[in-house]
Amino acid sequence: MLWFIIIGLLILLLIYLLFARLSINIDTAANQYYIALNGVFRLYLEYDEIEVLKLRLRILHSDFNFYPLRKSKKKKRKKKRRSALSLKQTYHLIKSFKVRNVSVDLDTGNCITNAKLFPVFMCLNYSVGHFNINFEGKNRLVLLIENRPIRIIKSFINF
Repeated sequence: MLWFIIIGLLILLLIYLLFARLSINIDTAANQYYIALNGVFRLYLEYDEIEVLKLRLRILHSDFNFYPLRKSKKKKRKKKRRSALSLKQTYHLIKSFKVRNVSVDLDTGNCITNAKLFPVFMCLNYSVGHFNINFEGKNRLVLLIENRPIRIIKSFINF
């Protein structure tokens, strides 16, 4: 009886992991860059003064730091080449992602270029997201992309 409960809970956990929302968030104004699987983990990309780049992984309220640019002390072995994704697989993988929020605030530094981009950004406002040209020297990008692991798996199976 206990085994059925444990197996049932594992199946429910697997179903949750397949349908949980995977989000990629980029916000240049707040300096937030992260990938998150809601309720499970969040991987932050942060600036570090000593190592330049730091990855902070938060799993269930526990933090782990990784420094990908640090030289490893292990001997390097030859890696086997994996086959690259085909163009069709890559297309279906990218197509499985949904863009939820796009916000661009741009100043090119040239008032003529800003004036030329103004009508383009106004047209994009109606269909894509929030685009703004400013003449104040402010640049900002906010991008929120979402997917679910089940859609990623389906994109590889149904290509």
